[in-house]
Amino acid sequence: MKDILKINSIHEIHEFLGFEKPKHPLVSVLRLGDKLQKLEVDNIKYAIDLFQISLKDNCVFTIQNYGRNSYDYQEGTMIFTAPNQILEFKKNQTVKEDKGWTLCFHPDLIRKSELGKRIEDFSFFSYAINEALHLSDDERETVTDIIHKIENELRNNIDAHSQTLIISNIELLLNYCVRFYDRQFYTRSNLNQDTVADFQTFLKQYYKDEKQLELGIPSVQYCGEQMNLSPKYLSDLLKKETGQSTQDHIHHFIIEKAKNRLLNSKDSASEIAYSLGFEYPQYFSKIFKKKTSMSPNEYRQMVN
Repeated sequence: MKDILKINSIHEIHEFLGFEKPKHPLVSVLRLGDKLQKLEVDNIKYAIDLFQISLKDNCVFTIQNYGRNSYDYQEGTMIFTAPNQILEFKKNQTVKEDKGWTLCFHPDLIRKSELGKRIEDFSFFSYAINEALHLSDDERETVTDIIHKIENELRNNIDAHSQTLIISNIELLLNYCVRFYDRQFYTRSNLNQDTVADFQTFLKQYYKDEKQLELGIPSVQYCGEQMNLSPKYLSDLLKKETGQSTQDHIHHFIIEKAKNRLLNSKDSASEIAYSLGFEYPQYFSKIFKKKTSMSPNEYRQMVN
């Protein structure tokens, strides 16, 4: 069993990396240079109580695939992690210099700010590492310019305006990353369409194999795992391509099957609900009415 190393603060991550005392207790920009080359990271899991935004550039740790496919933007790769996600690293190449950076900030930095209220809207903090953001040269220059502004604030004497300016730049960085992720979804439209088709095939096979009788309705988490994608990423991808989230697709698929059963059998609504994987028939009726504006029995009577 691998050890889990817990890092709770900016001070602790500086200490772990052998850096001098941080300029600010809640935020830091780490430029690792060749330090990662010297770190022993194998067989250790890391639980870091910080938000981390990293640009990998000539790093000793590489990402070889994007989901199940090779990615095309290899000039720079951004990775986002939320507090207390379990991370693992593996050295797989030797480089002379790592030109990337990592922005770390504690949740307390933004807790009372507008950014703190909307940080969960940035769903890429929950993407898996193989769903990283791959940047063009221009995009990399844009995000690095913002990091320079944050570094300048940290180099100056901290005053009453420092925290507001730092948070504003972090929010600007995240907003640009939303734009760049949208571009990435767009440029991979053909691959994404394949994923949409694969997801529909997965749902059909799930019910053909009658897995719902044992496992119930497929959860968003289960679907993501089976598609080799994080649940958040799968939902965002489906939303971009079809306007519907993973949950919407699951419910639509189930309701269509329910309609067929209602019209082609004499089974009760409760029997149909159980056969579709619902633990409680009332929940089935609630979803059916939400999607069709009718109860199952009202639908059966209206169509017949």
